[in-house]
Amino acid sequence: MSEPTPPALDRTQLGAYFALIEATSLLRHAVEQQLREAGDLSYVQFQLLARLGDAPDGSHSMTELADGVVYSRSGLTYQAGLLEKAGLVTRAPSADDERATTVTITDAGRGVLAKVFPGHIETLQEMLFATLDADGTRELERLLTPVVDHMRALPPRSAKRRRAGSR
Repeated sequence: MSEPTPPALDRTQLGAYFALIEATSLLRHAVEQQLREAGDLSYVQFQLLARLGDAPDGSHSMTELADGVVYSRSGLTYQAGLLEKAGLVTRAPSADDERATTVTITDAGRGVLAKVFPGHIETLQEMLFATLDADGTRELERLLTPVVDHMRALPPRSAKRRRAGSR
């Protein structure tokens, strides 16, 4: 009995995949370096602070943060703990659900965001948007939005059934 032929990508799909991976890797590296130098923040810590900074009351539950940031729950809890230790956020039991934890950005956290944002924007302009005009930027958003929406609609890895014998 012959082995089934594995699915394949055509040249265009493979080229698009490699271009996307390389672009995101290069951009992420530059952003992480800028955040570390300007505010001693990891990328995930910046994401947490930015989401909290954008919230009307400066707060989100850990569940809401986990839904928005692609990171493990235990890793997210650890990062929030580091931010709390640095005085950039506070964590407290939720007033609405005693099982939930609410994270709130502090004035110091807003100060760190204000410090890192100019360089962050400069890095994005230089690395991502320098070769795109307004139409190209809209096209990039048009292409990536349905991909992100599709990926977010799939069940998380932790919710998928495991095959017997796999870990």
